[in-house]
Amino acid sequence: MKILESQPKLVEQVHKAILAEIAEGKLRPGERIIQEQIARELGVSRQPVQQALVLLKNQGVLRDAPGRGLLVAPLNLHFVRQMYEMRSVIEGLAFRKAAEHFNAEANTRGERLLAAGREAVRKGSVADMIAADMAFHTFIYELAGNPLIGPVMETQWVNAQRVMGSVLLSADKPRDIWDEHEALFKLVASGDGPRAEQAARKHLEDAADFMIARMGESSSAEYAA
Repeated sequence: MKILESQPKLVEQVHKAILAEIAEGKLRPGERIIQEQIARELGVSRQPVQQALVLLKNQGVLRDAPGRGLLVAPLNLHFVRQMYEMRSVIEGLAFRKAAEHFNAEANTRGERLLAAGREAVRKGSVADMIAADMAFHTFIYELAGNPLIGPVMETQWVNAQRVMGSVLLSADKPRDIWDEHEALFKLVASGDGPRAEQAARKHLEDAADFMIARMGESSSAEYAA
């Protein structure tokens, strides 16, 4: 009998690994998912892979393939717009509350995350750029002090990773958003909650326009209107 306490963590790791493959373009929209191959490559049994695939299907990342099995779903541009609209509201709240709870420890951590983000852009690694962006926003959620923000945003980041990966992979020179992140961080550090909220919402709205415009430029079947 398996040790039950380890299974949820293993499923989470498999979920993260499959999502990373999709975000980094190694599994493209329309590509069939082969459960046995994933289990073999990750060195795990089929059970955690099957559970991770169910989660990804429920999150809209995968869909039923003709006949049987699953394939990577195309990105829906209308859904992307709605996702960023939701993010702008929730993250606006997060940045406002983070400004109210800012402290010296947060300043040190924030500076370190900004530096990591700039280094990721310099290296040009899609995986590192996505990870750095997520780390910065997660830091803000934690600083906000509202325990509901992180879990709500965790679901949004599943699809946000796909969007970011798709755009980063198609760009000759990735868009450097770290000047914007630094400006947001300075507003949080200043303790000006209302201005931090307003700037965060604009940051997300501008990001939505940019991402959708870049995705819309492609005639690929990877995107659905």
